[in-house]
Amino acid sequence: MASYHAAAANRRRAPGPAPSPTGPASDVHPVLRRATAPPAALDLLAQARAGLDEASGLPMPNERYATAHLAALRTAAAVLAARGRPEPTLKRRAKIRSAWEVLPEIAPELAEWSALFASGAARRARAEAGMQGAASMRDADDLIRDVAMFLRLVERMLVLQPVLPQPRQDDDPAVPDAG
Repeated sequence: MASYHAAAANRRRAPGPAPSPTGPASDVHPVLRRATAPPAALDLLAQARAGLDEASGLPMPNERYATAHLAALRTAAAVLAARGRPEPTLKRRAKIRSAWEVLPEIAPELAEWSALFASGAARRARAEAGMQGAASMRDADDLIRDVAMFLRLVERMLVLQPVLPQPRQDDDPAVPDAG
């Protein structure tokens, strides 16, 4: 019976030395501050990043503008995927609303961004329709810069980096205590 318990204890023990409570911080696993964004939100952020990269390389202003605006929309959709909740009443659910209308309710800190991109929705529609002069190269470049900043902000909001514990501030081990 004793050999059974000893074998079970050996199976439970992890190979190698145990992390030292006084050892370096590398012995400690990173700790996340909060749960990460859901996979759908992360996928939308990746699509937004790819769309922004694509927009930067397009030669025609209308295409650049429309593609950049779509990247902004995907970024907003990532926030809605991470934080969104179903509408509370049937009446509100029946009304179709744009992401730019819903975003300030879900993430009030992004209300100004929402207003900025909502104001460009009509221009995006004209650019997608191929209307001559719907967007100038300057309009497209400005939008690409704005979307890049918006995307970085949302990535910081939703995507988490592991936080390593800080090393202990112990006394210098080379100096013996005078105690």
